[in-house]
Amino acid sequence: QVQLVESGGGLVQAGGSLRLSCAASGPPFTIFEMAWYRRAPGKEREAVASIAWNGGITNYADAVRGRSAISRDNAKNTIYLQMNNLKPEDTAIYYCKLRGIYGAYWGQGTQVTVSS
Repeated sequence: QVQLVESGGGLVQAGGSLRLSCAASGPPFTIFEMAWYRRAPGKEREAVASIAWNGGITNYADAVRGRSAISRDNAKNTIYLQMNNLKPEDTAIYYCKLRGIYGAYWGQGTQVTVSS
């Protein structure tokens, strides 16, 4: 069973930075892509950033492009999301998603709160 554990969330002032981590564990399997999503209060879940496991091609939502960087550590089956110049509208629960040969898996989420 694949498990994803996110960490790194917290409370930060506007303009600050956070680094989220997501570690995948379980039986050996092929990963195609990992990604970060978020759900803000009263809103639908939205994609934030994704990274291909082979090649490392990245994609970003317009809302975070230029302020965030997604990266991966293949050996640790871990991805990171460095978020800079955080804004109150970045407040949300951030979820990690893994898409692999056996399907898609989600983490439990980590709360990010940005105060103005």
